[in-house]
Amino acid sequence: MSVAEQSVTEAYRLATIAAASAAVTVRTAEPRDLDSIIGLFERTWGVGRSPDRAMLLALDFAGNPVLLATQHGKPVGATLGFLGWTDGVHLHSHMAAVVPWHRGGGVGYALKLLQRALCLEQGITEMRWTFDPLIRRNAHFNLVKLGAEVTGFLPDFYGRLDDVISGSDRSDRFEVRWSLDSPRVLHALAGGPVRDWTAVTSWPLDVDFEQLRADDPVGAARRREDSRLVFTEALGRELRPELTADNDYVFTTDASDPLG
Repeated sequence: MSVAEQSVTEAYRLATIAAASAAVTVRTAEPRDLDSIIGLFERTWGVGRSPDRAMLLALDFAGNPVLLATQHGKPVGATLGFLGWTDGVHLHSHMAAVVPWHRGGGVGYALKLLQRALCLEQGITEMRWTFDPLIRRNAHFNLVKLGAEVTGFLPDFYGRLDDVISGSDRSDRFEVRWSLDSPRVLHALAGGPVRDWTAVTSWPLDVDFEQLRADDPVGAARRREDSRLVFTEALGRELRPELTADNDYVFTTDASDPLG
């Protein structure tokens, strides 16, 4: 599928602005960068939790985007994705990591926007990934900041990960699809307001789940199970989760397009 040259140029412009706003340089990784990327991933998920150097090199060699964000020449963020073709050709964005002292500073956003520009340049108009639906900041980033759309709920998708982030928690995930040049995404990237969604049902994200998981694993497991029932039932009824202006979930049948 071809993408208009104007759309590609604009995508790179937005990626450049995002990187400048985060005070980082974002670029495609080179072989000499791979040890630094492994270090970033292991800092985030634990030793042995990164793809090894050979796998990263193979992904990069095949043209899959392995991206690095640096500040003053030092690595502060990285992401990788690979081509998928289930239900249409897309880029599956699999891993993204930012050093703790740069989280919330726009590095992840800059990485995503360069992924988007690279995809559009290759005629790929959709990216997909999964995220933990109970992590409020991730829900806001994916659904509001980027304008991605939830298309599925995957209970315990990876099984028990036993990594630095998740511990013994179950790996429930929402799958999202990011239609890279859609009105919904362009509305989000322009900083458009959150829509007033019509709620059929809802789920509050008023609990800091990461802190709960650290302080009270039993309570976190209970909340995980409760949310799983709600999410399974809602998506089984073909309701779509969206976020309110207060960053709580509502499940709706409204059209996802902001112009719809």
